[in-house]
Amino acid sequence: MVHLFSWLYFAYFFVAGAFFYYLEVLVRAFTFPFDPNRKLIHYISCLWAYHYIWINPFWRCHWEGRENLKGLKTCIYAGNHQSTADIPVAYGLFKPFKWISKSEVLKIPFFGWNMGLNQYVCVRRGDKKSIKETMEASRMWLKRGVSMFMFPEGTRSEDGEILPFRDGAFRLACEFNVPIVPMVIDGARDIISKRGKTVNFDVDIYVKILPPVYPADFQNQPGALRQHVFELMKATLAEMRRGKKQTPHNDLVKA
Repeated sequence: MVHLFSWLYFAYFFVAGAFFYYLEVLVRAFTFPFDPNRKLIHYISCLWAYHYIWINPFWRCHWEGRENLKGLKTCIYAGNHQSTADIPVAYGLFKPFKWISKSEVLKIPFFGWNMGLNQYVCVRRGDKKSIKETMEASRMWLKRGVSMFMFPEGTRSEDGEILPFRDGAFRLACEFNVPIVPMVIDGARDIISKRGKTVNFDVDIYVKILPPVYPADFQNQPGALRQHVFELMKATLAEMRRGKKQTPHNDLVKA
């Protein structure tokens, strides 16, 4: 039965994907003269992605720290990466940003095409030329005042623990003097793991948005900034897991 429901869910996943993608194409056709950063179709992408969480009442997504985004403009969101399910969860921010994602995603019908439509940034892992182009594209968006969303680990974690961070997000933050906003996600791996092929339909997901971390507080040194954010997110994940064991389920609020 688990396999059957998983296949039905994946079928819906792609049918809904086709609907939202062509909706975005239509909206883009009417908005391209006055929406150069493609903000409106990004918001449709947020609705598209996060509705996969909403439609299942047994996926309970608990958010904490949204108040830390109040008044914040251009920034770099830094999330930990446990599962492909992190992506629809992160869209639940409903904030304008550009993803940095691996280029293989572009090959996926509707979802990869959506990345191109939104002008998200793609990188071929291990390709130095592609990495350089990715940094240049990120600089272009930051110059235009558009936030970025990155997974500094560079890949999904096998065991749900936070992997060492790469430098890119922190070099950009220091170069453009924009804050890093750490966003810790736990539980998304329980929906579908890195190598999993079936979906768990009864999961609690926890998201904690931490206060912005400013490069100036670390003398604009990317290494020091990276290490601080890594330790902060690692400690926050451990704290969240301790809190889950202590907090009654009924005291949690779905967002």
